[in-house]
Amino acid sequence: MPLAIVTADITTLAVDAIVNAANETLLGGGGVDGAIHRAAGPALLAACRALPQLAPGVRCPTGEARITPGFDLPAHWVIHTVGPVWHGGDHGEAALLESCHRNVLHLAREHGLRRIAFPAISCGVYGYPAALAAAVALGTLRDELTRERTLDLVLCCYSEPMRTVFQAALDSMM
Repeated sequence: MPLAIVTADITTLAVDAIVNAANETLLGGGGVDGAIHRAAGPALLAACRALPQLAPGVRCPTGEARITPGFDLPAHWVIHTVGPVWHGGDHGEAALLESCHRNVLHLAREHGLRRIAFPAISCGVYGYPAALAAAVALGTLRDELTRERTLDLVLCCYSEPMRTVFQAALDSMM
């Protein structure tokens, strides 16, 4: 399966696109979102501001995705997606997290992108339990890879403990 799990800083990866675990404003934040905005430079913020608001302050609703150039990043594009905040698991979080991954890959296909790096969406301040998020993310990506074999996906974990969780989830699917 063309899916690798690595421990790295996603902003350093030379891929077609990196995925930003963003908030609905797309104007930067903490964690991976802030790191991507800092590494991409101020042009990323300007590009995000230029995206239309669907509601006041909402450029990308939870589960959806938007694309911008990567500017100063080694990646050519940034695909922004808004993961769900964890509320115990019975508020549609799994379906929204699955939707994030599917919508990112939909945009990637539309733009002819092949090599995509994902962070552990919603596993930071949004509080999604890593093992549960890994199962949803990897199940969704595996399903997408069975339909689209030209994709080359990287799941980029910022820490070794997070990589271990995601690797265990992948190993349990084999």
